Amino acid sequence: MDDQLPPAIRLRKVLQQRLESLRRAGVTHLPRQSASAGKAVEVATASPSITTAAATAPPVAPAIHEPLPPTIEPPAPQPGEQDIAERPSLPPLDRVAALRVLQTEVAACTCCANLAKTRTQTVFGVGNPHPRIVFMGEAPGYDEDKQGEPFVGAAGQLLTKIIESGMGIRRDEVYILNTLKCRPPNNRNPEPDEVANCRGFFEQQLDILRPEYLVCLGAVAAQNLLETKQSVGKLRGQFHDYRGIKVLVTYHPAYLLRNPDDKRKTWDDIKMLMRDMGMDVK
Repeated sequence: MDDQLPPAIRLRKVLQQRLESLRRAGVTHLPRQSASAGKAVEVATASPSITTAAATAPPVAPAIHEPLPPTIEPPAPQPGEQDIAERPSLPPLDRVAALRVLQTEVAACTCCANLAKTRTQTVFGVGNPHPRIVFMGEAPGYDEDKQGEPFVGAAGQLLTKIIESGMGIRRDEVYILNTLKCRPPNNRNPEPDEVANCRGFFEQQLDILRPEYLVCLGAVAAQNLLETKQSVGKLRGQFHDYRGIKVLVTYHPAYLLRNPDDKRKTWDDIKMLMRDMGMDVK
């Protein structure tokens, strides 16, 4: 089984599959990481715990490009039955490499033709490649579409406040991603077929990141990840399971900006998360 292979062999197989997928999408070159970005990765490798310093996973650097290596026919991917948390994880540097290849594949995706035409760029994800917590939203908004980073607008500022002022950790110690990688026109909710097209991407991100906890921000993230129709109000206040990862559901920061009275409920959810993590709750 693939899960019994050494990490380096597993990574090679994953990269081979991604490279072949990129070839089929018409991508012929991959960006090479800059030296300064590499230093940031070295910092990240020293931080397996969320309570110690960690660095943001470097974005794809567009300045230097290298041709794809010769095609090596990869083995057909096998659906995994084992929980993510139980499978051997990739070393931090290998995680960064796998994320970079997947990010390039996301950038080349045109499965949702309407979104591909209207987006400025795809919004992959950002943060610590070895996180204890991942925060998952629904889709990029106007600011995210322009900057290529999730949660950078007003809702992002509130999320940063929850993480840094509420939990007492830095934003770059966690990883943040969205269910959808493209901005829907006029910030409408994602359509079911759009989520289906992006599902493989966020599932692969989570498989690479292997977080202990996953916080779903809002109904779109929670319902699609957990494959349920229940509301946030029904789902919050308890932990759910996604392939061995503890999942907490709470309100989306954008919703809280419109409904400030519910901030207390989100704070209660975050305190429950912190207690389960063994963190001090003020």
